[in-house]
Amino acid sequence: MKWHVVALAALLVAGCGKPQEEVYQPTFSERGADEPKEYIVGIHPLHNPKHLIEVYGPIVDYLNTSIPQAHFRLEASRNYEEFEKRLYSGHFDFAMPNPYQTVRSLKFGYRVFGKMGDDEMFRGIILVRKDSNIRKVADLKGKKVSYPSLTALAATMMPQYYLHTHGINVHRDIENVYVGSQESSIMNVLRGHVAAGTTWPVPWKTFQQEYPEMAAQLEVKWQTETLPNNGWVVRNDVQPMLAKDFGNALVGLNKSQEGRAMLARLGISRFEHADNATYKPVQQYLKVFSETVREIEY
Repeated sequence: MKWHVVALAALLVAGCGKPQEEVYQPTFSERGADEPKEYIVGIHPLHNPKHLIEVYGPIVDYLNTSIPQAHFRLEASRNYEEFEKRLYSGHFDFAMPNPYQTVRSLKFGYRVFGKMGDDEMFRGIILVRKDSNIRKVADLKGKKVSYPSLTALAATMMPQYYLHTHGINVHRDIENVYVGSQESSIMNVLRGHVAAGTTWPVPWKTFQQEYPEMAAQLEVKWQTETLPNNGWVVRNDVQPMLAKDFGNALVGLNKSQEGRAMLARLGISRFEHADNATYKPVQQYLKVFSETVREIEY
């Protein structure tokens, strides 16, 4: 591997729906004084760390090949809290936060330079068991609903807003359970620990591919509207030309067969150029959410 990994995998314990931790030890290499400067790349926990490293590691390899004047090292975080602590402290040089984290990062010394494409995929989905008695939104009253994290936009906030606009008071009518990861939210539904669980299309598609028999027991009961997809941000003190090269390399991935294969593993067709203004619709959405559902910082 050309990239070095520091990650804690959050895998699932069959039958309980809770993450099982596996430690992925860091590897180190001797770097000479004349070697390129190293830059840390962080990806928010849209998958468990092991799977995230598997699919984004080749992207970082590609960046290192395409931009030889710099060296990029990928870091995965075991949960949203850990990722956000690193992001808001300026630990990452480059990062791909979710849109909520993207908007917040602008207050902590970052700017937007790119994003995931396929905005039609950035939506929340609400899963139930096919053999459940959940037919309409009101059937969730008095029951438990699982979410990956308080700060997951597509997988938590957007489903909560959907429930709010369909007659559910998320503070009184249901019990909200924040389970730490996308996979754990799905598994909590599968194991019957909750009546419904939320996620978004990318991890749900991955789950269907990796565990088709388990996925067949679930169905997408409701889905939300869409917002701009996950952003790419760079710390303000990183040279603008390097950020431009980084963005151009990402956008150029879909021009080769190898690049398209990498993108397919991410569940998208392309990356796109973007700037801070791209996320104004997200800022407006967060304002409405904070005023009507639950107060958040944005």
